[in-house]
Amino acid sequence: MKTLIAYFSAEGTTAALAEKLAEEIGADVFEIRPQKIYTQADINWKNPMSRCNKEKFGKKDVPVEGAVENFEQYEEVLIGFPIWYGCAPNVVNTFCKAYDWTGKKVAAFATSGGSGIGKTKAKLQLYVNGALVQDAVRVKDLDELKAWAESL
Repeated sequence: MKTLIAYFSAEGTTAALAEKLAEEIGADVFEIRPQKIYTQADINWKNPMSRCNKEKFGKKDVPVEGAVENFEQYEEVLIGFPIWYGCAPNVVNTFCKAYDWTGKKVAAFATSGGSGIGKTKAKLQLYVNGALVQDAVRVKDLDELKAWAESL
């Protein structure tokens, strides 16, 4: 089965885990990068006027830099991101809208300093029509992430 790990990382935590997991399981990697990179001020969720809050509560699409080449070749897509408001950041949703997910197996993993996984699976499912969506999981380290990926 050909696997893609697509991830968004605001501060490097998710990136480190996604890249290491890809090496461990032999998956391809795509970084979901917003066209306008987030600053520390942008991701300060405690500030109601910060970019992340405006995007989430305004339900705004966040343009993504680049695209996955030959997306149709992947049977399984693991999507990683820091958990924001109990779900994926808007940039991940925008990424998902750009592809045909029919027949693919999709699973999400999230990193977090303290938030739970929330309704990540249900909310992600809205953007990956036609995919078989597995349960989402919050992970703390590579061992936990690898065990989850192998259980899919």
